[in-house]
Amino acid sequence: MANIKSVLKKTWDFLWHSNSIWSWIVDLILVFLIVKFIIFPLFGLILCTPLPFVIIESHSMEHEGNFDSWFSLHGQWYLDNDITKEQVREWSWNKGLDKGDIIVVKGEESYELGNVIIFKIQEQATPIIHRIVEVKSEDSEIVFETKGDHNDGQWPYEENIGEEQILGKAAVRIPKLGWVKLFFVELFR
Repeated sequence: MANIKSVLKKTWDFLWHSNSIWSWIVDLILVFLIVKFIIFPLFGLILCTPLPFVIIESHSMEHEGNFDSWFSLHGQWYLDNDITKEQVREWSWNKGLDKGDIIVVKGEESYELGNVIIFKIQEQATPIIHRIVEVKSEDSEIVFETKGDHNDGQWPYEENIGEEQILGKAAVRIPKLGWVKLFFVELFR
């Protein structure tokens, strides 16, 4: 028993008190494993989604300036599709989401016009985060159309999104903290 205590004390001292490079490397590996295999799945269970956190990797949801200046640049598409400026002003995240923001994702029973959703498509591994701009019924199934707020139009894959593709909707925004990861991702691209 004393031998086990001694090993545990040495291990703890190595992980917590040592300033060696090996201690730092092991600490980083342990943090990664704890986040990936304990914290991430736990939040996924709590938030009812397989992807509880998303880092915005593009500028497609950004708004430059205030709401009125953004709408003067990008609002025509909404007006052409029977969505008024007043409707858009009432939507959540009506000031946009920036590259580098971390989004906390929550799975929902249903989604509606104006929700910012995270969905997957076959063409790419990284999920997309865009706003629902139309909800329609096709063959007794609900189908969604999305659009990035900064984009002047829709991509073809945004015109027919099934409920099974949706991972959840944006619930909380943590500004700019995702740049810690994005810096390294973009460094090695």
